[in-house]
Amino acid sequence: MEQEQAPYGPQNEILKPHHPVGIVGYGAYVPRYRLPASEINRMWRGGQEGAPITEKAVPGLDEDVVTMSVEAARNAMARAQIDPREIRAVWVGSESHPYAVKPTSTIVAEAIGAVPNTQAADWEFACKAGTEAMQAAIGFVGSGMARYALSVGMDTAQGRPGDALEYTAAAGGAALIIGRAAEALATIEGSYSFVTDTPDFWRRAHAEYPSHGDRFTGEPAYFKHITSAAGALMDAFGRKAQDYAWAVFHQPNVKFPERAAKALGFTPAQIAPGLLSGRIGNTYAGSAVIGLTAVLDVARPGDRILVVSYGSGAGSDAFDLQVTERIEEARDRAPHTEDYIARRVEIDYATYTRFRDKLKMS
Repeated sequence: MEQEQAPYGPQNEILKPHHPVGIVGYGAYVPRYRLPASEINRMWRGGQEGAPITEKAVPGLDEDVVTMSVEAARNAMARAQIDPREIRAVWVGSESHPYAVKPTSTIVAEAIGAVPNTQAADWEFACKAGTEAMQAAIGFVGSGMARYALSVGMDTAQGRPGDALEYTAAAGGAALIIGRAAEALATIEGSYSFVTDTPDFWRRAHAEYPSHGDRFTGEPAYFKHITSAAGALMDAFGRKAQDYAWAVFHQPNVKFPERAAKALGFTPAQIAPGLLSGRIGNTYAGSAVIGLTAVLDVARPGDRILVVSYGSGAGSDAFDLQVTERIEEARDRAPHTEDYIARRVEIDYATYTRFRDKLKMS
């Protein structure tokens, strides 16, 4: 007799690794330079309008996705305390890779000593490229094909001068080393992805800056995908917002994650540690993962964490994690995310223009 299949639905589509896995090391990086939103407002709107954030992080002349990814990866290695030669995959998610043809991942792998017996690849899916790489790492380790895999979400500031995007487009991100649950600082219970073809944000080949659909990026883009992914994962595990100590949502600005959290039943206190966009801007592929690092810096053993990314185009990845006792001894082995945020040097719009090569010379 043919076995009856369970009805199709999100409860049957949760991604669970065959072998239990978790985060064995994590690290963030944020450039020291900060451009106040008031400077952008003064330059383009005469200081007459409000701004969605306070300031944003800007990479220096010698910083790009490669250099920042290396710094974050080294911080993750310091916490994991593993032999880099045991890392069998180095995956970097970004929408601002410095080379069109030349992988970022191989440079990062070389810098941390993971070569040559490793796999390397660059990932792209707008702002969820970092969690996309994280999901792949979970699968790689969870299948038993690797003991460790490194995933990075990192981006640099992109935004057309004078565009609304310029207020929030920032730089920074984080690296996560995925390994066996027995070694983990936080175990990963499972994940769920929600994807549709919703073109709210794009950049064509050879275009200098991305374009966006203005308010269309909220509905039906960001909120539909964030709440659908989070809701499906929570329902599958039979959990409510109050079952989580912390929640992290993708942060294009401050208002969007606050609204998404409220719609899902989370309180402002639950999202506070990971809500960094007001102080460093939208780090794109690094947004959700750097928010997670900020939460891991303060979380206690037993705390449950919900993480939900969002990438334009569009899709969301949701993760359910639980912190272990190992976090207490590991978190102080590398700089905390707040250490990078506090290490700030304010710049004006002219310096920003120079750093980001926005003044083109013929």
